[in-house]
Amino acid sequence: MRLLRTRRGATWLLVSGLFVLLVLLGIASDQRTAFLFFGRDAQDNIYCYLDTVDNPIEELDPKQVVKDTSIFFHETSCHTKAGGAYLNKRQACAVESAAMMNPRAQVYVLYPSPLSQPNVSLPADPLFNIINAYSNVHVRHLNAERYFQGSPLEEWYKSGYLQASQYPRSHASDLFRYLTLWKFGGIYLDLDVVVVKSFEDEVNFAGAESSEDVAAGVLSFSTKGLGRKMATECLLDLKKNFRGNDWGYNGPGVITRVLKNTCNVEKVTDMTPENCKGFRVFPPEAFYPIPWRAWKLYFDAEKSESTMKQLENSYAIHVWNKFSITANVTVGSNQPYGLVASKYCPVTYANSVSVF
Repeated sequence: MRLLRTRRGATWLLVSGLFVLLVLLGIASDQRTAFLFFGRDAQDNIYCYLDTVDNPIEELDPKQVVKDTSIFFHETSCHTKAGGAYLNKRQACAVESAAMMNPRAQVYVLYPSPLSQPNVSLPADPLFNIINAYSNVHVRHLNAERYFQGSPLEEWYKSGYLQASQYPRSHASDLFRYLTLWKFGGIYLDLDVVVVKSFEDEVNFAGAESSEDVAAGVLSFSTKGLGRKMATECLLDLKKNFRGNDWGYNGPGVITRVLKNTCNVEKVTDMTPENCKGFRVFPPEAFYPIPWRAWKLYFDAEKSESTMKQLENSYAIHVWNKFSITANVTVGSNQPYGLVASKYCPVTYANSVSVF
């Protein structure tokens, strides 16, 4: 009986080993194969990064990007709306607020999915509306494979680690934000961030989410000096510490670890410009005035006055889309999110009819 169990155990190990080998071969030879083994669901599908369309949106030309002063958003999903590049109303609000509050900056919405142009036959398309309203908004496609070339993550990306992730779409967002700032400098913003104050003349900064963590929803690096060094360190950290089975480890964890090393401190509260060689870590009220556990305050009209007071010293507000995506804002209501949107993304808000 013991011999039989031993043989069965050896057989199981052999089968398991062959399975792992096949997965690794699949990752190396065909990035789609890796997703078959590890992909979570259709919403996290990133096959589209390898697809083509007849009339793709214009490719991002690195030579035309204004370095260090541009603002970047990434839409890393693989869905389309009426066949074209698309943002929902709240995503469009984020882009509009950045463009309106920073009129001298060029604002880029980057898609790794090779979609067609926004559908001009749909006048209610939020993305089409803000492109028409703001000359500094640009929608561009980035070819994922070419985008990683020449970076510290080139070979890492080719190896298929992103495609093998359990959360490839979310982790693509983590990777692209650091890679874009490594390439061009400037400012990266999440698509659930509404800008309420100009970022002009601000560079090399991030924002604390709490006393323990620095968040990655608002980031800025320069292309020279400290910013370049930190951007490089972030990419190297991703290469070394990437966790495909952890949803949040590769975003805020990266900038927090790099800052601890740069500033030679352990506590976020000790990350002062003096300790961090000039890099600025803003307090939570700058970008995350309402913590994620209290996200419902953005939708609570009865507590509007006190919530709005909490936003008075903010540069931007992060509305925690992961949790708030299904919460409604009634146009014309006293809900804090709606009040902010009506002022800082007026075109998008005005075209929202009854619900924002």
